[in-house]
Amino acid sequence: MKDTLIKQQVLDAFHFRHATKKFDPARKITDEDFEYILEAGRLSPSSVGFEPWKFLVVQNKELRGKLKEVSWGAQGQLPTASHFVIILAQKNARYDSPDVIDHLKNVKKMPDEVIQKISGRYRSFQEVDMKLFESSRAMFDWSSKQTYIALANMMTAAALIGIDSCPIEGFDYDAVNRILAENGLLEDGKLEASVMAAFGYRGEEPHREKTRKELKQVVQWV
Repeated sequence: MKDTLIKQQVLDAFHFRHATKKFDPARKITDEDFEYILEAGRLSPSSVGFEPWKFLVVQNKELRGKLKEVSWGAQGQLPTASHFVIILAQKNARYDSPDVIDHLKNVKKMPDEVIQKISGRYRSFQEVDMKLFESSRAMFDWSSKQTYIALANMMTAAALIGIDSCPIEGFDYDAVNRILAENGLLEDGKLEASVMAAFGYRGEEPHREKTRKELKQVVQWV
């Protein structure tokens, strides 16, 4: 019975969630609730556990205004969202980069001999399997993929407690990165914007019901 209830709560959250274009600016997410949303992102899985992301919470009105000028997909969200997040992706998550080595040592707590032992496997995975060494763009795109896992978990976590959200890709990436760099927010070029997300409480109910392809259209058993 408990499992059935949990399943229904999760599915209800997915039905509740929609891409909120305009939030109620008078309603703010509590610090406790937003920390829970961020924690859902922090605890998200990533390929080989590299966690190549950073969650930039943009609450400064002046900075939001500058971002609005170059973010066509966030015109209604930037002025009204309780909390606005830009998920940054690591540009160089190569297996032997200083940042990755530091992560393996100080976050994953791997001894030097273990790092040395598995480095060959990581290199083969990145170079041969994923072909990430072909360009800096390939490496960034791989990191960016990981941010979408965290993004999805944050939006689901929010929906489970009745908080609305909207994922946003509609922005001028070069212009946004330039604004963030000018404000010293990209760690001297180590990070770039991957995707945005707005959180808050909907200003109005959706105009139509949620539509999705039927399960049989998207699932094939072999």
